Amino acid sequence: MKEIHKAFKEFKKEFPAVYKGHEALGKMIHEQSGPLPEKIRWLIKIAVSGASGHALSLETHILKGKESGLTKDEIKHALLLLIQTTGFPAFMEAYSVFKRMR
Repeated sequence: MKEIHKAFKEFKKEFPAVYKGHEALGKMIHEQSGPLPEKIRWLIKIAVSGASGHALSLETHILKGKESGLTKDEIKHALLLLIQTTGFPAFMEAYSVFKRMR
């Protein structure tokens, strides 16, 4: 996946050892820690990023989710679930990120 966030690119350059550790941990957790299929893992990451208000993470997770085969409808459904758990404003922020990416 191409670099989409300048700050993350700079972080990787300035702190290569920290980045490598972070990347290895993320890969281990995402790929080797349990039975969830890849698409489900990305839906969870999309929902968590949206609920947490982390727009940069949400963008990354949406892109990686699409690469794993998620449809726009599946992503929208995951975001809609935010309304009853984190509130309408959190949903609207996440939905706005999604709509800007189209």
